[in-house]
Amino acid sequence: MFKAIFTNSFGILFSRILGFLRDMMTASALGANIYSDIFFVAFKLPNLFRRIFAEGAFTQVFIPAYARSRHKSVFSAKIFTIFLSIILIITLLVNILPSLATQAIAVGFDEETVKLASPFVAINFWYLPLIFTVTFLSAMLQYKRHFATTAFSTALLNISLIAALYLSSDKSHGEIVYYLSFGVVAGGILQLISHLIAIHQLGLLKPFCGGFKYLKLKSYKIKSETKKFQKQFFPAMWGNSTPQVSAFLDTFLASFLVSGSISYLYYANRIFQLPLALFAIATSIALFPTIARYIKNNDETKARLFMEKAFWFLAFLLTASTIGGYILSHEIIWLLFERGSFTAQDTLQSAAVLQMYMIGLLPLGLQKLFLLWLYANEQQMRAAKIATFSLLFYVVSALTFIGPMGASGLALAGTIGGFLGFAMTVKAFGVKNFFDIVASKKALYLAAGSVLLTILLLLFKDFIAVYI
Repeated sequence: MFKAIFTNSFGILFSRILGFLRDMMTASALGANIYSDIFFVAFKLPNLFRRIFAEGAFTQVFIPAYARSRHKSVFSAKIFTIFLSIILIITLLVNILPSLATQAIAVGFDEETVKLASPFVAINFWYLPLIFTVTFLSAMLQYKRHFATTAFSTALLNISLIAALYLSSDKSHGEIVYYLSFGVVAGGILQLISHLIAIHQLGLLKPFCGGFKYLKLKSYKIKSETKKFQKQFFPAMWGNSTPQVSAFLDTFLASFLVSGSISYLYYANRIFQLPLALFAIATSIALFPTIARYIKNNDETKARLFMEKAFWFLAFLLTASTIGGYILSHEIIWLLFERGSFTAQDTLQSAAVLQMYMIGLLPLGLQKLFLLWLYANEQQMRAAKIATFSLLFYVVSALTFIGPMGASGLALAGTIGGFLGFAMTVKAFGVKNFFDIVASKKALYLAAGSVLLTILLLLFKDFIAVYI
């Protein structure tokens, strides 16, 4: 288990280091203004659909269904055809009517800004069909317990964007956004090529292509499997999409705030996502195939043992990350972004947003672990209900806090929704089962370590204050 986790974590860390380099260059080139807001809006829309259709929901339903299928090649070809067709239709519609898509995600933009942003939205959206294909292939690789290609492939997107920023260094802000948009598509192509190579090396490409050959002839044999998959996918899609809907609403609401607010949320969220991806998401990806297999074989004892190991692994790492991110929020933003067009005021605003995000890191990270149990047990509908209540609570909180707190209030609202979602997920997992895990000496070590780390970081903060 830990080998797979560390493979994922190292790949994600490598990608995120390049991602931060990309963000540092973006902040220096564009700062936090209307052009940076436009690019983040353009890139956010395909990412929203990618995470709804492709990543979480698809993988969590596809792997158990693929494991149970008696005709894996035909089943995978059928599912791939259905989803890619839907995504291509959406992509074409966005390219035909880009202004409507732009207005949908950034209602606060005026007519001139929408007109300026629309071409970038259309270009960026071609990333979606590419990354769906990547995600589909990565699900097949995960079934074979191959995680390295997917973990490292995000680096290719970041390398492509870094190259775009380098090539556009002497260009205007508008031209830089064009370069970045085409860089996104180029990154998607590179990710697809890397996954095709991995699929071929593992001997999965030939049977996958063979599924298309016999799709018409044998599709009747997978009719019930396909129906079951579709029935489970839509609740899973909604359950996994609520964080993305929250991000969409963040952008929607932030577009009514002062210029730069969307960028403050973006930069702070990028830092928040590092420990979440490095620890929680990496662990979930590595653990899910194993948990699904144990549940399939009716061996809950071993499944819970893996859950307990992963719980304490995440609890220690996420708690340390929460304390460090909250106390050193200003220093982190200053170190990473304050240069070029990114000012000291931008640092203050982004740091305040980061603090509100970091409060919710532990519950959001642990929730991802316990959601595995629901998905492995094919309780997608229950997970979707939890996500719905969490989203509604976020909306109420966002409308409450956006007035007095601005962009920070939107981040706090997401955190509050995350706490509610975690509590409901624990209830679904079983309160007794949860406390059986928590009732350990490790809880005392965690509390003592947290106090000690807080003291050390406060002393360190005072020490480096003279240099900032």
